[in-house]
Amino acid sequence: MPPVSPPSSLRSPPTSGARTTYRLRVSDVSKIVCHRLQNSTEEYLVRWKIAGGSTNTKSTIYSWHCISELSKCLHYVQEYIEKLPKSRPDAAFVAIPAAASRKRKFSSDSQITGSSSSSGNLTPRDWAHVSREPSVISIASTSSTTSEAAPLQAPTVYNGILKRKEGRIVAKRSNDPAVQEVDARKLPDQFMLKDAAQAPVSAAERAIQATFQAKLRSVKNTEWENHVDNTAPSLNFTFISDFVLGEGVYRSDADAHVGCENPCRPNMGQNLGCEYPRDCACLEYAAVDKDLLKEGDMARYAQYLEDWDTDGFLADSRGLPKRFPYRVSKDRIVPSTLMKFYLEQRYPIYECNLNCDCGKVCKSRVVQKGREVPLVIFKTSNGRGWGVYCKEQLVKGEFIDTYIGEVLTNEETNRREELAGKDKASYLYSLDKFCGDDPNNDLTKDNCYVVDGQHMGGPTRFINHSCEPNCQQYTVSYNKHDLRIYDLAFFAVEDIPPRTELTFDYMDQDEAELEDVMRKREAKAADPAYRDKQRCNCGARKCRWYLWE
Repeated sequence: MPPVSPPSSLRSPPTSGARTTYRLRVSDVSKIVCHRLQNSTEEYLVRWKIAGGSTNTKSTIYSWHCISELSKCLHYVQEYIEKLPKSRPDAAFVAIPAAASRKRKFSSDSQITGSSSSSGNLTPRDWAHVSREPSVISIASTSSTTSEAAPLQAPTVYNGILKRKEGRIVAKRSNDPAVQEVDARKLPDQFMLKDAAQAPVSAAERAIQATFQAKLRSVKNTEWENHVDNTAPSLNFTFISDFVLGEGVYRSDADAHVGCENPCRPNMGQNLGCEYPRDCACLEYAAVDKDLLKEGDMARYAQYLEDWDTDGFLADSRGLPKRFPYRVSKDRIVPSTLMKFYLEQRYPIYECNLNCDCGKVCKSRVVQKGREVPLVIFKTSNGRGWGVYCKEQLVKGEFIDTYIGEVLTNEETNRREELAGKDKASYLYSLDKFCGDDPNNDLTKDNCYVVDGQHMGGPTRFINHSCEPNCQQYTVSYNKHDLRIYDLAFFAVEDIPPRTELTFDYMDQDEAELEDVMRKREAKAADPAYRDKQRCNCGARKCRWYLWE
């Protein structure tokens, strides 16, 4: 496979004496609207934001720029390319295998560098006769030093001038009569669109791939691959390692968590920490295992059931038989797995925390230690976008990873949904497990926090939906008194062979009989209310046909 070569601006910073590449700031760009091939170099037409506005007016400034100048704005280029017709005459598709993604070397044969004239200005040279529209450009440097480097063939600018300032390019309006004014509302014009239909985007795609790969380096044990096309996952996404709390969201400090004490010790249970589930304080609100009840437990259990009617998951179960959440093998190579009691009933999982006396070896610490399995983000071949698979065999009950993102108030979530439309729901996860269990009735579905993983999150953000999933999400808490924020952990609900796509049910519904599914599908087909709803493409035998009810 030929190496993928990003622009030189995506490499290490220039050394002393090297030519400086000036770049556009993200905050200055409104969008990319066109592209062309100019002197064997891909260029992209930028609509500028002026004075904080992004409205396309008659006098809005537009200008052409090469990829190196857009290295900080590549997500805009990516959004533009994704909207282009799929039949455009691009360079041949180059597969990106997961195994090679971290070791890819970049050749220097496609470097895009910028240089300045001896006056410090970028010169137009022969730009006028190759442009479809008459235009004038002036890019002035703020530096008083001179350079003997060869002049750079400057991009075309409409309705203004460009200046170089502190390593960046800025657009300015100008009263200079040499500036050719055009009606920006008509850009791109028919000639630009005709050129764009024939121009490749391969240099931009390589730069986008390299930029995503750089983002992924901060995520342990994660790779990506694409054997379908030349695209990369969205650059408008930031990998994070924990929740990012939005405005108005509060979480108690870890130091304030209540941990288990006597009798829990690190050397108990074959040096696996907590051994007595009846007495472990971390399991104070854990579900009672009815199969282990003894005659002496019945009066206490009756009180527990009475409390359950009012307190739900917060009913005090101390002294009653419960189960620790995980089964630990004597062979340390074999992963811990979620007990059937939790796996099937979806009870909240309570893990020990930093203030517990059981120590770091306690068997009740799994999710908090983070993901151990290797994941690959890959482009699906069935039109379902990006998906995730594990490179290793997963056994039933094995922990995979958590779903993280921005934690928002319900009000902020509603605002984002109104702006983004129906597709936004695919990335939102309500933290409503304990709604109705708050003794003060303060926590409801209308004010619970919501996790938004669209633009910030981890690899699980790319897991696709299925009506018959092989993974499920579970509530995992390290602070039994915090009902608002807890982890959303994915566990395998069946043995999953290597390289099998991981899926979960976005609607989180219980499994239904095939006859019931088919009957509901027939009813939906006849219901006009479903005509505009988003179709489900999971392909499962029990597919519900629609992603959202």
